[in-house]
Amino acid sequence: MLKDTILLSDGGLGTTLEDHFHLPISHTPLWSARIILDAPDTLQQAHLAFLEAGSRVLLTATYQAAYESFERAGYTQEVANEAMRNAVHIADQARHQFCKEHSDISPKDIRIALSLGPFGAVLAPMQDFGGIYPLPYGPRAYSDSEENTTSFGDDIEGKNNSIKALTRFHEDRLRVFTSDEETWNKIDFIAFETAPLVREVEAIRRAMNNMKDITRPKPWWITATFPNGKYPETRQPGGDHYTASEVANAMIRSDDNMPVPNGIGINCTALKYIPELLRDFERVMDGDKKLFLVLHPNGGGGFDLSTLAFREPEKSDRWPEDLASLVKEAKGRGWNEIIFGGCCKTGPDDIKALVVAFSEE
Repeated sequence: MLKDTILLSDGGLGTTLEDHFHLPISHTPLWSARIILDAPDTLQQAHLAFLEAGSRVLLTATYQAAYESFERAGYTQEVANEAMRNAVHIADQARHQFCKEHSDISPKDIRIALSLGPFGAVLAPMQDFGGIYPLPYGPRAYSDSEENTTSFGDDIEGKNNSIKALTRFHEDRLRVFTSDEETWNKIDFIAFETAPLVREVEAIRRAMNNMKDITRPKPWWITATFPNGKYPETRQPGGDHYTASEVANAMIRSDDNMPVPNGIGINCTALKYIPELLRDFERVMDGDKKLFLVLHPNGGGGFDLSTLAFREPEKSDRWPEDLASLVKEAKGRGWNEIIFGGCCKTGPDDIKALVVAFSEE
């Protein structure tokens, strides 16, 4: 049985809806959020499948949900509000349904994390892995014919305008949930996921600061993505990438009294890269691991940036065993509170195997 200080979350909701429930959601403006409108019962079944596998943290189907993505899909702001809030209620319904069927488990034993992807998750093509954003959010939009960049270089005004725009994006989406007390009360964590830019990390912290006097706070975390083991953002156009230590520092440093997240970590990254990345995170912690650690690596063979597709897993793949070992090692190095599970291409069977692997001494 998992210890109280270690929580097992679910896997990749979007790829599970595709691979296990055979719903064609890829390359649509709403991706997994589309199911909130089209197949809410199937979404609840997906949540229940993860709970049956052993998950005790459910992430909502809101990763790609924002006014911008709903508008691009042809929906009004009123529909967007209702759908985003309903995603929380569907997860809560799954929580209570599971507890009805398992009298030894209380709804308090199952947490709901509000999944909030980066601005890049609402773009077409998606840029949660790439971080290539149009003005004012980034230097320029993604191009098939020109060189792309994540960096403003020496353009300080452009960078500052980007942070302001990204702050508004995250704050507007948060208000969808904070403005409805019934919805907000069902949320246990706020999960800012797959942050591909240091300046977006700063914007998230600013958005949370702007919300601090509006509503009752919730524990929250920021996780970053490292496709192919590297952070998407570079210091200068075409220059060196920010290191994992610099990303972690952006999450926790004391700047203008900005709030520090309760947890930090890595998601949507191939598992083979995470041990070294985690060591880089730890270098900026100064031995202080009061924050909780969040690890949600991808399954399978990882994501290929050149083909924008997931590779097939190798026959020697030991994802459950390797992740369980990594979590135990991290706990041994002082991370007393850890939330771990899967991201893309990890389904209920992977979570069930992870339970077994973690339980083995």
